[in-house]
Amino acid sequence: MRPDEGPAPPRLRGFLVPVLVTGPSMAPTLRHGDAVLVRPGDRRVRPGDVVVAVFRSRPDLLVVKRAERRDGDGWWLRGDNQLVTDDSRAYGPADVHGRVVARWWPRPGLVRATRG
Repeated sequence: MRPDEGPAPPRLRGFLVPVLVTGPSMAPTLRHGDAVLVRPGDRRVRPGDVVVAVFRSRPDLLVVKRAERRDGDGWWLRGDNQLVTDDSRAYGPADVHGRVVARWWPRPGLVRATRG
């Protein structure tokens, strides 16, 4: 890696990958401390899906957000908590690394997409 490239984005590997949610940006859908299962890849992502992604302006940070719309070859993401704006409004487009399919701890259940 050249010094001007910055850190490489985290990679998700496996069929289902556990990811821990931190922060309040996805409340009430997901809460700080929730553990979710992520299906790696972005081929099946549609607007309204909850995804794991990396903002291009913050390549060191893996985030859980809701996919709002395609933005060129990336995605525009938003958190479900309207009081928190640490999403594409602050950081621009993101590269999706996977789709959240379920919360497995502490309140097991499917994570549903919202279609607008």
